[in-house]
Amino acid sequence: MDTPASNVAELLQQEQNTSGLLRLVTAGSVDDGKSTLIGRLLFESKGIFEDQLEAVQSASTRRGSAGGQLDLSLVTDGLKAEREQGITIDVAYRYFATPRRKFIIADTPGHEQYTRNMVTGASTADLVIILLDARQGVVTQSRRHAFLASLLGIKHMVVAVNKMDLVGYERAPFERIVADFTEFSTRLDVPDVTFIPMSALVGDNVTGRTRNMPWYEGAGLLHHLETVHIASDRNLIDFRFPVQLVSRPDLHFRGYMGTPASGIVRPGQDVVSLPSGVRSRVVRVIGPNGDVPEGFPPMAITLTLADEIDVSRGDVLVHPNNIPRVNDTVEAMVVWMAKDPLIPGKQYVIKHGTRKVPGFAKAIRYRVDVNSLRQHAADALALNEIGRCVLELSRPIVYDAYARNRASGSFIVIDRETHNTVGAGMLLDRERLDPEDAAAAPAPAHAVRPARASHRVSEIERRGRLKQQPLCVWISGTDPADVAAIAYVLERALFDAGMTGYVLRGDDDRCGGDPMRLAESARLLCDAGLFVVCATSTGQQIPGFDRIKQAVGADWMFAVAMGESPAGPPDPDVRLAATLTPEAAVEQVIRSLQGRGWIP
Repeated sequence: MDTPASNVAELLQQEQNTSGLLRLVTAGSVDDGKSTLIGRLLFESKGIFEDQLEAVQSASTRRGSAGGQLDLSLVTDGLKAEREQGITIDVAYRYFATPRRKFIIADTPGHEQYTRNMVTGASTADLVIILLDARQGVVTQSRRHAFLASLLGIKHMVVAVNKMDLVGYERAPFERIVADFTEFSTRLDVPDVTFIPMSALVGDNVTGRTRNMPWYEGAGLLHHLETVHIASDRNLIDFRFPVQLVSRPDLHFRGYMGTPASGIVRPGQDVVSLPSGVRSRVVRVIGPNGDVPEGFPPMAITLTLADEIDVSRGDVLVHPNNIPRVNDTVEAMVVWMAKDPLIPGKQYVIKHGTRKVPGFAKAIRYRVDVNSLRQHAADALALNEIGRCVLELSRPIVYDAYARNRASGSFIVIDRETHNTVGAGMLLDRERLDPEDAAAAPAPAHAVRPARASHRVSEIERRGRLKQQPLCVWISGTDPADVAAIAYVLERALFDAGMTGYVLRGDDDRCGGDPMRLAESARLLCDAGLFVVCATSTGQQIPGFDRIKQAVGADWMFAVAMGESPAGPPDPDVRLAATLTPEAAVEQVIRSLQGRGWIP
């Protein structure tokens, strides 16, 4: 019988090879050819039924909008208003499959007034296709949608330079667009960007290579979609199980039903119910057809626990050594989707996972100009604007930062009177206390210094330039020499992976043997967008590791402990056996970092 570990490995292999599902979204400006591209993909992959094809042929002849050719945009432009205007208004979902992979495509509107529809379609996507007109180049909506894709945590982007037939298949317009978009995308947090020249109307470089552009040596779009690696994008580290329903068919059974948002759960593992903090143990993991050895997304499962604890809809089950945040004051990037603006103080309902909580915007820190990515002061967010907000909730929610976990780091905002969805949010790491909170809080002996005057370079720009996530790997052990050896091998491995950073040692005179001074130095390097490896000896007796995490930044911290010394982090992300060689120890750390999506 397969072991749980081999089952997970088999799942990842399926995702990588033939039977994986790729969710993708098309975006771009009006008339760039998004609907035509999707129609071409469906047509070439035999994903259109005969009666649909006949209807499209009839409509193409009647409208004459494709120069006598089959107007494949009509496959997805299903609304009457869309066909009349020749634009996309609503989000259209289409499914097709090839022998190598299954696909779900969301065709989203290009008009600025329908930006909220684009956010809806992109919220669950693994990959985004940004279409550009080869004649127009990079326009405002191209930048807007690229920024939204980055904000929504999409890791793979294809820039499809369409309508190459209208510029004579010349290389120069394509290269000019590549240069312009690359200059902009370096300020975004998208690690994988691919450029493909094509003509969706004719079919060049869509499902196969074309002879019309011999200067292009890359793959066609469909081949890229079939082979892009997304298995490692899934978070199988942080177990988060929002309880959707408590099953109580009789006095002898109590089960907690739902779908894991991330991570893996197996019988025998300890879990904690949040926000109550009550601990228990998993007895059974039940799938649709009976007991299974493990549960993971997107499986619908039922968990039974060893103890009769109070768990209800909206609670979240997690592993005790991997606790998310629990707070009633959060910070988030909010995309506003309603005509009435978001105003601080107005009451809304925040739907996070399976829990609905009343709340309001306490403050709007800034709004983002999607063209320049600059931050501007704002006292409200208008329709389609994006800003960073502080939200005050009536009850705590259990969450992770969106950059770490898309499933537990997102929410929607609901109007209390109309019950319409008026906003979508991505939760952030709270980098600093609010001014009034900071004034009231007593300053610890080694408090992190307050924020300096505003930088002219944003965190997003730094991360885009370096193309990496800030990261602090805090390694502690009993032998300073062993810890330092692992730190330097890890530094080399991260550098070889294309990242930039530095090793800080707790026994260095510059840190004076003080872990808090080491943490402050690490925070500065992370703030600059670098990685830092902190090598510390537990002989220093760290005075409460929570203070260390707070000083560095909890969402940047990755704790590694060697051996079982009680002086290190109480719940490290990785615990290494003391007998491991530095190379073997670093390999274990690298695998865990990759599983969390911090490094390629």
